[in-house]
Amino acid sequence: MDKRNAYDVLQERGYIAQATHPVELRELFDKERVTYYCGFDPTASSLHVGHFIMFMVMRHLQLLGHRPIVLLGGGTGMVGDPSGRSDMRRVMTIEEIDQNCANFKKQAEKFIDFDGDKGLCLNNAHWLRELNYIEFLRDVGYHFSINRMLSAECYKTRLEEGLTFTELNYMVMQSYDFLHQFRTYGCRLQLGGNDQWSNIIGGVELVRRSEGESVYGLTMNLLTKSDGTKMGKTAGGAVWLDRDKMSPYDFYQYWRNVDDADVNKCFRLLTFLPIEEIDQITAVEGAEMNAAKDRLAYEITKLVHSEADAQEAQTAAKALFAGGAQAGALPETKMARSAFVEGYGLLQLLKDTDLVDSVSQGRRLVDQGGISLQDEKVTDSKYQVTENDFDADGRLKIRKGKKTYHLIQLED
Repeated sequence: MDKRNAYDVLQERGYIAQATHPVELRELFDKERVTYYCGFDPTASSLHVGHFIMFMVMRHLQLLGHRPIVLLGGGTGMVGDPSGRSDMRRVMTIEEIDQNCANFKKQAEKFIDFDGDKGLCLNNAHWLRELNYIEFLRDVGYHFSINRMLSAECYKTRLEEGLTFTELNYMVMQSYDFLHQFRTYGCRLQLGGNDQWSNIIGGVELVRRSEGESVYGLTMNLLTKSDGTKMGKTAGGAVWLDRDKMSPYDFYQYWRNVDDADVNKCFRLLTFLPIEEIDQITAVEGAEMNAAKDRLAYEITKLVHSEADAQEAQTAAKALFAGGAQAGALPETKMARSAFVEGYGLLQLLKDTDLVDSVSQGRRLVDQGGISLQDEKVTDSKYQVTENDFDADGRLKIRKGKKTYHLIQLED
């Protein structure tokens, strides 16, 4: 087992943003096997790269001998976290929440070892949905000051628009999660993104007041670019971990195209390569940085998808960069041959393949020369795509801009 202190490892790689009691926590990591948890509210059908950072942290700690709890928010997801939002989250059905939790659990199993006592995957629906409201108010709500809660960062933006009573309860529910897991599983540490600081403090203070025991909170830096803006967004939305929402090729390309200034940070946060090796790989400039980006994209794609997916995406990307057309790893849509007999509007095709969000966005791209079919620019926004545009194997390669590709495969 690696004997390094877990706090030092996380700090060296650049994960840690804030800690409630850093000296005590570091000592705790040296003294015992620490059970820690991180919560994931099921607000979408897939985890995204922001969640992936938390799984990297949890896996680092697990490899150092500590025990993770992946907490799925089947209960808190029914309320919705108001942190950093100007509007209220859409209320999801129980069926949606439960399905998203099932998806999250399946994805979490790729990163965390749940074999035996090595780690736990829990769902707070099992205790939050069955709470007795009167007892909860008396035993838990008693410890929360409304004045302090309203001064918390997680509520400030919502206060401007109108904070609902439902949302106000979110901090109390999340804090109770910590108390329940402390009592049941001996959990001593909660992890979260830096935007969760107020909620985490609420849980730490609740356990200390209710049980008179020391527990801790640790927040991680959000994934940001060198200019301070948030990383992990594309024109089509989030950088998803589900291959059905974002193909391994597109996922690979996202990391291949990060700014030079962000490569070292991404290596540290999103791979397990040793720091010394990372610094050596990234100690280059200019064109040589492309090799570092190839390695970065490969390593992250291998972790999230598989080594075969990473290899396939890298091969396809290099072939395209060289002017070739390797179809195997490109994001692909299968469509009926009959749909193109009388012509399929190019703008509608761009929208139907999720290359653009709207027909009007597609029109602007075509007008600006940003769309190519089989490497030939199309500048007529009224262009009708027919079978004649496909190659002998029934394939049509669409390029948006310089680096985004999509393949249409005809089916009889």
